[in-house]
Amino acid sequence: MRVLKFGGSSVSSSKNIKSVVNILENNIKDDQIIVVFSAIGNTTNLLLSSAKKAENNDESFKNDLSEIENNHYTIIRELISIDKQSSLLASIKVQFNCLENILKGVLLTQELTNRVLDKVLSYGELISSSIIAEVLINKNINIALKDSSELIKTNSNYGNAKVILDISYKLIKEYFEASKQTLTVLPGFISSNEDNIITTLGRGGSDYTASIFASALDVKQLEIWTDVNGIYTANPKIVKQAYPTKNISYSEALELSHFGASVLYPPTIKPVFNKKIPVYIKNTFNPSHIGTLISDKKGIEDGQLKGISHIDNISLLTIEGIAIQGTPGFSKRVLGVLGDNNINVILITQASSEYSICIAIDSKDAEKAKRNFDDDFTYELSIKTMKPIVIEYDMAIIALVGEGMKEREGTSGKMFGTLGKNNINIRAIAQGASERNISVVIDNKNIKKALNSLHECFFETHTKQLNLFVTGVGNVGGKLIEQIRKQQEYLRDELHLQIKVVALSNSKKILYNYDGIDLDNWKQNLIKADDYNINDFLACVKKANKRNSIFIDNTASEIVSEQYIKYLENNISVVTCNKIACASQYGNYKSLKSISIKNRVNFLFETNVGAGLPIINTLNNLISSGDRIRKIEAVLSGSLNFIFNEFKGNVSFREVVTQAMEQGYTEPDPRIDLSGIDVARKILILARESGSLMEIEEIENDSFLPIGCQKTNSVDDFYKKISENEFHFDEMKNKAKKEGKAMKYVASFEKGKAKVGLQYVDKQHPFYNLEGKDNIVLFYTDMYKDQPLIIKGAGAGAEVTASGLFADIIRIGNKEL
Repeated sequence: MRVLKFGGSSVSSSKNIKSVVNILENNIKDDQIIVVFSAIGNTTNLLLSSAKKAENNDESFKNDLSEIENNHYTIIRELISIDKQSSLLASIKVQFNCLENILKGVLLTQELTNRVLDKVLSYGELISSSIIAEVLINKNINIALKDSSELIKTNSNYGNAKVILDISYKLIKEYFEASKQTLTVLPGFISSNEDNIITTLGRGGSDYTASIFASALDVKQLEIWTDVNGIYTANPKIVKQAYPTKNISYSEALELSHFGASVLYPPTIKPVFNKKIPVYIKNTFNPSHIGTLISDKKGIEDGQLKGISHIDNISLLTIEGIAIQGTPGFSKRVLGVLGDNNINVILITQASSEYSICIAIDSKDAEKAKRNFDDDFTYELSIKTMKPIVIEYDMAIIALVGEGMKEREGTSGKMFGTLGKNNINIRAIAQGASERNISVVIDNKNIKKALNSLHECFFETHTKQLNLFVTGVGNVGGKLIEQIRKQQEYLRDELHLQIKVVALSNSKKILYNYDGIDLDNWKQNLIKADDYNINDFLACVKKANKRNSIFIDNTASEIVSEQYIKYLENNISVVTCNKIACASQYGNYKSLKSISIKNRVNFLFETNVGAGLPIINTLNNLISSGDRIRKIEAVLSGSLNFIFNEFKGNVSFREVVTQAMEQGYTEPDPRIDLSGIDVARKILILARESGSLMEIEEIENDSFLPIGCQKTNSVDDFYKKISENEFHFDEMKNKAKKEGKAMKYVASFEKGKAKVGLQYVDKQHPFYNLEGKDNIVLFYTDMYKDQPLIIKGAGAGAEVTASGLFADIIRIGNKEL
């Protein structure tokens, strides 16, 4: 004998009921079957709504009732032939008439007791089981339809009645000893008290109904059929990477269901636990899937964590004071206040100092709990040996569950570290001596991020997800997005990184999709996106509240750079090719680095110097290894190197500058490059990374530009002044040619001083043959005294800069903070 239970989603339509019938036809070939049905999908919600409306004197309850009727009549007409419908339709109509009369009574009295509500809600399961029984009869299956409320007896706690198991088991056994049908159909959820008045077993109680019958009859297995492939490692609606676990223990199932795993109603496990009856969680719409087995057997997954669950809308009550310390029975008194007022304690923890107790309860009970505490502890509060009770609303409990925690050292530390790294503050912690469950209380707003980050940490052993928020999608930003798009499969398969672009913006529009932007069509979608505001972008990142979030700045905007500190303070890493922040006042630079270290996030700016060249990373490695920088000499402007390399023959200086800009080697405003300020910022950053406290004003800038070019108000005016001063540039070109030297814009740092300016280098100098837009850096250190460490390569261009940004992103993905 087996017991099967089908939930509301399994019987929500005629199509779904056909799937259920097929499953039952396949099962009755081998065994005697008891099948328990929930109400047809959404019926219970509509019944509850109609009752509340009637209580509030709202006659629109009739609309809800009409919707329920139509849903059921539609299923009857689609599943049962016309010649066999009339008797069932008449029977169902009688039940709906009774239901309507009850609701009219509620409307007249404007009173809805729990007893009346139980009666109203019971119609859902009674009607659904009647309809499906008739469908089975029409399939020539030998069935019996029995009212569960006649067999399951409870107390009179309407709404969530307590089952009297000995009486219920006796009635169930007597009935089935006399019944010989192949298949028995039972409505779930409903029961009755000793006066035969309808009671219910609580929302989700149909699972419990099935479990009671399974235990009473010592069946060989209980099957809970739902709309998912078993018990998942986390809620798959919140954690897309969640997957069904093959087997879990009774204890693990109890823990997961208690902490919100909606597939299973918490009391379900208790009746089958003592009898060691295995429970299978199966999918009605994928019946061949193995599902999840709940049993006491030690399977191949033993030693592993089994799932993460959560309960939202929790309030945390904190009781503090010296009255608690060393007072025997104080905790009992606290729990007594809650128990006497039917307030369920979900989590409790007490400091070892015995100075405070934290209790997590359902938010709807918070005010009632506080009132009762204030009444019961009036004396302690009056003499101030207890502080006023503090209530924190909008909290949630996250529970990490698994028997395997006993064998896994450091599980708690890993859990807390993962949450901390993602800026999720823990308000309370509880862990039993069994080490089967670690529970933490956090803000409701962080549920999604917490579940995803913990799931990634404990269950996705090979894949780490990075969530990118990209501002600036011009030359560099556009290339970066294209590189990410092309490399997604490689990153996932080879580096086990999943990179999602969650938001991107230009100066006018902001596009976001919290599940990830389609990188094939982002340009078209950005045109139609919302208007951009710099504060909106930060708000978007905070609202997304994603784990492993990275803000990427591809602009040259000072306003954007001023936002970095806000991102870092919110535990969001920053990757930037914008030099302004690192070249701003030293205090700001230092603060950004300090906050990133404090909050254990990344502030990476490799592309500030040398585009994609590993200059800053190499410098950091030298210093970390104990080396000391003696001197830096470098050509740090790919754009200026390109300009001076191409400035020969009859080509004018203006033509070369225009060519450099068109090829994306200069900043959008070429004055930044040609004035030397861009190079000054770069050598400043290298000096600071070497340990110097230097400010930009301390760098000597020997500009090659005439005064007139230096004092222009626009790019157009700058080009005009270049044309007017071509003779000056020709003199520079002729001097280099005459002396057999090359013009290079050189930056140097030595003995705490830095300088940038044009130099004429001879053929023996390492800079002489530097081609195109290449950069070169010479590091003279304690270890590299005579022959410097040389880094050389392309130092300008959107493609290589984007590549450098991409490398920083991958560094974060590969880095375990």
